[in-house]
Amino acid sequence: MSFLRALFGPSKEEIWSQIAREYGGHYEAGGFFGKDCLRVHCGEWEILLDTYTRNSGKHSHTYTRIRAPFINKDGLYFQIYRSGLFSPLGKVLGMQDIEIGQPAFDEAYVIKGNNEVKLRQFFAHRPLQVCLANLADVDLEIHDDEGWLGTSFPDGVDMLYCSRRGLVTDLDELRALFNLFSAALDRLVAMDSAYEDDPGIRL
Repeated sequence: MSFLRALFGPSKEEIWSQIAREYGGHYEAGGFFGKDCLRVHCGEWEILLDTYTRNSGKHSHTYTRIRAPFINKDGLYFQIYRSGLFSPLGKVLGMQDIEIGQPAFDEAYVIKGNNEVKLRQFFAHRPLQVCLANLADVDLEIHDDEGWLGTSFPDGVDMLYCSRRGLVTDLDELRALFNLFSAALDRLVAMDSAYEDDPGIRL
């Protein structure tokens, strides 16, 4: 065992490679100029885990993100995040908040979206709720594409997306992220909101 490994524990490459093996994916080392990533196939979809850096003035922050393009059959969009200190104030000020009729869940999360009926059905799914509960800090949403600096998607293709600040190297959290994405994609198909087909986009 090397001195640095004994001092700091397993590296990101070791941990992400372990997750890749567990989920039948593969870890790609970006090298000096590239970016490391982890790719896992879930049916016809490819789930991608990587990091990016956001600069704000004199400071820069690293974020870990997980993404999966999919064919959005009915144009469903949403964002869900845990309720915080200012969430009740936002509701008073008129911020959209969809409730699913389960008090404990509705108190714990804020949901925004464009189809209240479908999102109630989506988030009332117990396996999906368990996956969400396993993540202490979750912000899950559907993007229409990656913006003008990123990949543009064809019509009908959108992206399931989640990011959090910092480099995630906790095995349980990484497992929870992949389990959440798998459950969410399966649920979208079960609700007839997504096709199981390959979206034809490689991030």
